[in-house]
Amino acid sequence: MNRFGPILALGLALAATAVSAQAREILVLGLQESGTVLWEIEALQALGLDEKHGIELQIRPLADSRAGQIALQSGAVDVILSDFTWVSVQRGKGTEVAMVPHSLAVGGLIVPADSAIGAVPDLKGRTIGVAGGPADKSWVILQAYYNSLTGAALAEDAGARFGAPPLINELLGAGSIDAGLNFWHWNARAKAEGMVELISVAEMLAALGVAEPPPLLGWTFTEATAEARGEALGAFLDASFDTKAVLLADDAAWEGLAPLMGAADDPALFAQLRDDYRAGIVAHYDPADQHAAEQSFALLARFGGSDLVADQTQLAPGTFWAGYAR
Repeated sequence: MNRFGPILALGLALAATAVSAQAREILVLGLQESGTVLWEIEALQALGLDEKHGIELQIRPLADSRAGQIALQSGAVDVILSDFTWVSVQRGKGTEVAMVPHSLAVGGLIVPADSAIGAVPDLKGRTIGVAGGPADKSWVILQAYYNSLTGAALAEDAGARFGAPPLINELLGAGSIDAGLNFWHWNARAKAEGMVELISVAEMLAALGVAEPPPLLGWTFTEATAEARGEALGAFLDASFDTKAVLLADDAAWEGLAPLMGAADDPALFAQLRDDYRAGIVAHYDPADQHAAEQSFALLARFGGSDLVADQTQLAPGTFWAGYAR
C-alpha cells in the first residue's frame, strides 16, 4: 500500500500537469541524512511538486553541516541547508553565497516535569546540557538572556556539558544534568516523554528585543548558481514553499511521513514532532525585510564573538537572496 495514500489523489492531479521528465532541470541537494528537512523533500516528491515545477531533485546524503558547506563550496552540490550566520560570515570573507529562509524552528530549555527550576535565573548552581559546543547559537542566546535577567554570566554561575543531541536527552532522562538546551526536534522527543520546555529560544529572543523569530536556517547556494540557473532555483523554491503550505494545513500530508520521523509506532511523538515542525514553517519571504535576522546577528555578535561570527558585528548585505520573493 502506498504510504502516501491519503494524498495520492492530489499527487496524481499535480503529476497530470507536470512537465515531462526529459524537460526537467536537475538540482543536486546536499542534505544531512537524518535531517528534518528530508520530511519536506519526501512530501514534495510525493505531492509531485518537483514534476509540476519542472525540476528533478537529486539528493546527496551528508554527514553533517560542515560536510554540506564543503560540498557547496567545491561545487559538488547546488543547494544545501545552512544557517544565516555562516552565510553572512562567508560573504564577509568574499565567498559569494546567499540563502532563502527555510525554517524558523529553534530549540529551547527543557527540564523534568518535577524540576525545581522554575525560571532561567534558577539555573545558577545547576548543570546544563548543551547540544553542540560553546559557540552554539542557542547557548549564546541563553547566556544573553540570563545576563539580561541577572546581570551575571551564566557560564560562570552554572556548569555546562556539551554533547550531541541524543546524549543531551539521555543525560536529562537519567538525571545527570538539571536542564537541557537542545534542538527543537530532540526537545519534541523529550516533551513526548514528559519533560517540560521552560522557555524556547524564540521567547528568549523576544525578551531580548527581537520581536519576530528570525529565519535561522535557509536554502543556501552560490551566487554563481543563482545567476546561471536562476529559473531552476526559483522553481525549486516555489516547490518548497508549496510543500510547506500543504504541511501546514493538511494533516493527511503527514501520515506517510511517520516512519521517516521515527514515530511510526508512537502517535504522541508523531503529533509533537508534527506540531513543533509546523510552528517553524516559513510561510512567506520578503528579501527587503530582514530586520529580525539583523537584530539576531547583532545579538549573536555581541555575546558570541569571533568564535561565532568572525570579525563581523552586522549581518552582511546580500546574505538573503534578493532574486526571489514569496
